[in-house]
Amino acid sequence: MASYLDPRSGRTWPLDTPRWCGDAREPLLLTPLPGIGRDDIAPVRSIWRYAAALPFLPAAPITMGEGCTPLVEMRLGEGTALAKCEWFMPTGSFKDRGASVMLSLLREQGVRAVLEDSSGNGGAAVSAYAAAGGMQAEIYVPASTSPAKTVQSRAAGAGITLVPGSRQACAEAAEAAAERIFYASHNWHPFFLEGTKSLAYELWEDLGFRAPDNVVVPCGAGSNVLGLWLGFGELLRAGQVAKLPRIWAAQPANCGPIARAALGLPEQEAQPTIAEGTAIAKPLRLPECLRALRESEGGAVLSEEREIAEAALALARRGLYVEPTCAQAAAAFTKLLAEGRIAARETTVVLLTGTGLKATPRFAEMLGVEI
Repeated sequence: MASYLDPRSGRTWPLDTPRWCGDAREPLLLTPLPGIGRDDIAPVRSIWRYAAALPFLPAAPITMGEGCTPLVEMRLGEGTALAKCEWFMPTGSFKDRGASVMLSLLREQGVRAVLEDSSGNGGAAVSAYAAAGGMQAEIYVPASTSPAKTVQSRAAGAGITLVPGSRQACAEAAEAAAERIFYASHNWHPFFLEGTKSLAYELWEDLGFRAPDNVVVPCGAGSNVLGLWLGFGELLRAGQVAKLPRIWAAQPANCGPIARAALGLPEQEAQPTIAEGTAIAKPLRLPECLRALRESEGGAVLSEEREIAEAALALARRGLYVEPTCAQAAAAFTKLLAEGRIAARETTVVLLTGTGLKATPRFAEMLGVEI
């Protein structure tokens, strides 16, 4: 029987009572799950193919066909990688995986209204899946946020609350509001990671039921790093793969606390970055992310703003129009290859997490175009 788990103390809580944190605001995971094999895959075309790997099954999942995204072989610099095109999802980003599972499981437990704090892809995904599931969603965003960034959530019917001050102030306001509405945060709730772990199962199936050698992941709070670690860890326990793939966290040099810690570099004050979707100055699950990188024998890469911009434009000129946030994974791949940290003969997946349509102003700046 699965339980909520504080991985730092080992304390557990029953899963049947919805909660988003420990009693002292600890970020939680779930107790280890056994994993599944190929015979357990359901005949549906979405992440719910792997529903048997979840802690419990909802009677009616909230799904819009998320997952089953293309895996495209492409030349990047001096090597060839497999680009996992995660923006092929209903709201245009990988966060649909987590939102679908998190809200499905919470609704099964009786939650009907949720709160999220995000001005970007997380808020858009929670808003859309709440709408699809007949749930109410309220999204807290910093008051300084461009109105254009909340249009997708507003269109889905979510309530938008503008919070004065910094992004951290917005998160703190959302945590305080959790007294009146359930805080279904993509950064806090372990059910969200149960959704992102579907990526591991999908890559396993994409590659003929084997693990890649490497996965290069754009990393902010680390939900994909942790999802891959959890999912491939389950496959390893189930005897479906021989080893974990090496997980490489790609972060901007302007704001890369996880990468800096993994590389043994001193902390640095965060600066603005073109990879704004990964600009998380104080990731909640830093110790767990470092553990995932260490146990997978992977590591981290920091990229400069120029390198990220060049990677975004290079991908666009190959037909892959993605956010600079995830283009940094392509920049990281070329660095890893040049430094000999990965080999050209290895199977390496580069994760591309969000559509460039959400970053049109950024591309206009890079191209010198007025809009």
